[in-house]
Amino acid sequence: MDKAKYPTAVSVIIPSYNTSAYIAEALASVFAQTFQDFEVIVINDGSPDSDKLEQALEPYRERIAYLKQENRGPSAARNVGLHRAQGKYVAFLDSDDSWGPEYLAAQMAMFEQTPTLDMVYCDTLLFGDSPDSGKTHMEVNRPIGPLTLENMFVNELAILTSCTVVRRQVILEVGLFDEGFIRYEDYDLWLRIAYFSGKIARQEKVLARRRLRREGLTADTQKLLESQFEVLRKFERNVQLPREKQAILRKVLASFEVRQGKLCLFAGDFVGARSSLEKANAFCHSNKRRLALLGLHISPHFTRFMTRVWERFSLLVH
Repeated sequence: MDKAKYPTAVSVIIPSYNTSAYIAEALASVFAQTFQDFEVIVINDGSPDSDKLEQALEPYRERIAYLKQENRGPSAARNVGLHRAQGKYVAFLDSDDSWGPEYLAAQMAMFEQTPTLDMVYCDTLLFGDSPDSGKTHMEVNRPIGPLTLENMFVNELAILTSCTVVRRQVILEVGLFDEGFIRYEDYDLWLRIAYFSGKIARQEKVLARRRLRREGLTADTQKLLESQFEVLRKFERNVQLPREKQAILRKVLASFEVRQGKLCLFAGDFVGARSSLEKANAFCHSNKRRLALLGLHISPHFTRFMTRVWERFSLLVH
């Protein structure tokens, strides 16, 4: 590695917001790495627990770069870290997660084995406030097939930020994190890397630990679904895809609108249900959706009843 151009191999970027209780554990896991050619950048994203955060950071202050900003969200915090970074590669770590001691060594070994790679990611053990605690992420969200752009449309949860190491130049080229997103901002970036032919590799080694918290940004399922839809909608608007890939993406977008339509239907919001199904049909035409729209126009209460019957029947036959 050219030390004049890259003073360190890996820049570890850790944004923090209300995680003073956990960040010491995250930092301890970084400094316990068997691979030691790294720098650490901690970004205080206008956290209301700044005093406690800085107390937690005190034992590490000589070994980290500590940056502060007004609260602008995780995307902006990571972008600040990216602009400060000096490493050839960037490893992201959420401040309530942690790594096993071989994390960086194993991730960097993949780049050494295949120098053309742009991004690698691994599996992680889940722990904390969730029924999934004790399982690994890939057990809960099994990757589907090869890591292609179209598979990423339907299998967005396979790649976790705290489990990725990325070539920094690639992130700069595709445009950093989109600061308009506070959820799924990482998914938006991974899609852009894949679209611009970035080479991404997966290893199924469990090298990290992911903390699940009820108050975390990923705890609200409905908001997560809405954010995923917005990321994919942005991608559909801004990117020119081959026809077959565009068809897959529009089918996924249609499925989101159908899900939203069902929620509205069961809540008695028939206007909202019609609106969502019309949008779904605009993304991807379906005779079943046309029939449902007709039912909503003629007899919405009967349509809701029959939809519930069909949902229960589907559960029984599966």
